[in-house]
Amino acid sequence: MKVSVVGLGVEGKKAIKSLLEHGYEVYGTDLSSDVDISDIVKYVEEKSDGINLKSKQLTIDLGINDIDKILSSDGILISPGLWETKLANKLKSNKLISDILIKHKSLPTIGITGTNGKTTTVLMLKKILEKSGKKVLVGGNGGGGFSGYCDLILKAEENQYDLMIVEVCDMTLNFTDYFFNFNNIGLTNIGDDHMDVHGSIHQYKDSLLKFFKNKTVFINRNEEFKNKVEKIAKKVCYYDESTINLKLFGKFNRLNAGLAIAIAKYLNIDYEIIKQSLENFHNISGRLKLINLKNSKVFIGKTDNVHATESILNEIKDLDIVFIGTSRSKETHRLNILNTIIKHDPKKIILFKGLNDSFDLSLNRLITLNYEGEIIISNSNEETLNLILKFNENNNNIFIGGNGQEVIIEIQKLLNQIG
Repeated sequence: MKVSVVGLGVEGKKAIKSLLEHGYEVYGTDLSSDVDISDIVKYVEEKSDGINLKSKQLTIDLGINDIDKILSSDGILISPGLWETKLANKLKSNKLISDILIKHKSLPTIGITGTNGKTTTVLMLKKILEKSGKKVLVGGNGGGGFSGYCDLILKAEENQYDLMIVEVCDMTLNFTDYFFNFNNIGLTNIGDDHMDVHGSIHQYKDSLLKFFKNKTVFINRNEEFKNKVEKIAKKVCYYDESTINLKLFGKFNRLNAGLAIAIAKYLNIDYEIIKQSLENFHNISGRLKLINLKNSKVFIGKTDNVHATESILNEIKDLDIVFIGTSRSKETHRLNILNTIIKHDPKKIILFKGLNDSFDLSLNRLITLNYEGEIIISNSNEETLNLILKFNENNNNIFIGGNGQEVIIEIQKLLNQIG
């Protein structure tokens, strides 16, 4: 079976990897000629009309969309970023892979969406359900660290599961609503992120309402948005901050646990199983962790938007030192993280390469904000580690966050070897 993948962003590239792993022949295409495909294949032969790969199982065209190749495929996968485009509307037919491989649509399906805390909540719920004896298929949002939405469809087709949990990125609501039959939706929170896609927080909420329509929705009892959800959802269930003794730091994680508990109770899972699962839950690499060094507390984890950063900094007393990973050059809205940081008046701000090795945008923002503390540039993980150890000698509270999950994971590993 040959599948065409149209659009080679994060989800498109993860779909190609999954399709190849499951034995499919793949044609990948993107109108941009500036797409990094090095993580898909090791050997490519460049040609003037695009890129042709030597693998018999995979062909990729960059800079063109060969409609004949796409339509001649047995199945088509359209990238979430292209879902609402004219091209997508032209290609939507009974050839969409989610309409051909349909076993996943018969599984009871839970979606977890929101701005922050999705992955943690998904994994908390997975642990609870698996401890109760259920076979759970988990995945979704490629940008969150999973293997992408297509991977779920392929795995459901080949194996038997009791239910499925999907992490749903807030930028893929319409896409996933078509792909999956959601029975229940959990909302972690609503924050100011991806506004370059949504346009405004108001439009983001409108997209959520459309997504929630006629579904059972789990929402924070204190969420102001809940009144509108009540009017559109099939049923609304509320959750509160968990009182279970977690190994994780922060109120935001207690709220993530509260959402997982509410869904588990709705599914009639015994409370003792829920309690034991959450008491022994450890977060994955890259998410917020507290590492105790000899003289300092180091709070480290990806916080790539203002909402996530603020929720953590509000709980760190006497914040002295902040290490912050740089964002992509085009994502200037993420510089607002720096606005949030200086409100907490750290003595030093260290900028390290998160997703971009250009520090100019971050430096200019700090200068514009009249930050009076010391600004330091770190050019490598080794340099970052040495700075952390240096500041540790003075009993500083240290926060390491921002963009660049892979870099943050590596720094976590280095600190764990020391702490």
